[in-house]
Formats: sequence, C-alpha cells, structure tokens
Amino acid sequence: MVKSYKDLKVWQRAIELSLSLYRLTAGFPKEERFGLASQLQRAGVSIPSNIAEGYGRGTRKDYKQFLSIARGSTLEVQTQLIIAKELGYCNLDALNQAQSLSEEVSKMLYSLIQKL
Repeated sequence: MVKSYKDLKVWQRAIELSLSLYRLTAGFPKEERFGLASQLQRAGVSIPSNIAEGYGRGTRKDYKQFLSIARGSTLEVQTQLIIAKELGYCNLDALNQAQSLSEEVSKMLYSLIQKL
C-alpha cells in the first residue's frame, strides 16, 4: 500500500534520474553551467517534484495534471540529452544510463496517468 509519494516506484526512479543528470552535467564544459547543464538539472528535478506535489494535492484531477507535467519534463530531458550528445558534452555510458532512466520514468508516468 502506498502511504507516501516516497513509496511510489516512479518517484524513486525519477530521483535516480535527477541524480544521474547532476552527475552527467558535472562533466559539461564550464561555459554550459548556466545553459544546457542548468536546463537538464532543472528539468530533472521537476520530475520527482511534480510527482510529489501532485500526490499531495489530494484530488485525482490535480494528481493527473502534475503527473502530466512530470511526463512532459521527461520528454524535455530526452530532447536535451540528444542535444548534449550531439555537442559531445558527455560520457556515452552516463548518457545512455540517463536516457534509459528517462524513458523508463516516462513509460511509468504514462501508465500511472492511464490508470487514474
């Protein structure tokens, strides 16, 4: 039984994704600190944050809306990862891990939204 948003597997995986994005962007060029690196970090943090906020709102409608926002942020992350790859900013193993996590979280969010 889910007693807290912290019990949700999708929230736990979203936290992992956010952490992986911070690790990934640590290796970006210094001039990207306030550019693409910052965008990836903010989008990554918004995913578990929106899951938590939606859970706490107390209505199914609000919950679905915040889950949809979180899913949109996963797609934003996926787009930004493609850009980072094309610019050669990151280690490919770390990039592949982040891409895999973002796809997994996106699918989990889609499934949860459909169930609600």
